[in-house]
Amino acid sequence: MTRRWFAAAIVAAVLGAPQLAQAREVVAFGGYGAGTIVVETGARQLYYVLGSGQAIRYPVGVGRAGMAWHGHAYVAQKLVRPAWTANPGVTPSIPGGSPRNPMGAAVLGLDRGNYAIHGTNDPSSIGGFVSHGCIRMYNADIVDLYRRVPVGAEVYVLR
Repeated sequence: MTRRWFAAAIVAAVLGAPQLAQAREVVAFGGYGAGTIVVETGARQLYYVLGSGQAIRYPVGVGRAGMAWHGHAYVAQKLVRPAWTANPGVTPSIPGGSPRNPMGAAVLGLDRGNYAIHGTNDPSSIGGFVSHGCIRMYNADIVDLYRRVPVGAEVYVLR
């Protein structure tokens, strides 16, 4: 019972508390259906399409040269305070919720390779070419996006 209560408290703390995103704004954006995520790696921006010619724009960190990818994917899973490991399937090397955990507050796991859209423990990395291919967001922004995006949402990563 205590373990279940603790897990519920963590989810409520991360997703239930109102949090202001670091730099999101609604902008004009077309060409994709409502509910789609579009990442422009060159501009280091992520757009969550609202429809009616609008999207929420978030700043992001993207893959370094030689590690960035582009293409189409789907959100395959959603996790709050995920554990991190360099080798998925192996015992996590940094537990979820640790301030050392590079996955941050939440993750949208993609169905393509070992890529995800996730928070970060290094907010100074947002806006740069910094990752091994994942898309990094401010923790408040990934929590906002996590609330909006269902499993199965389309993701387009553009150059």
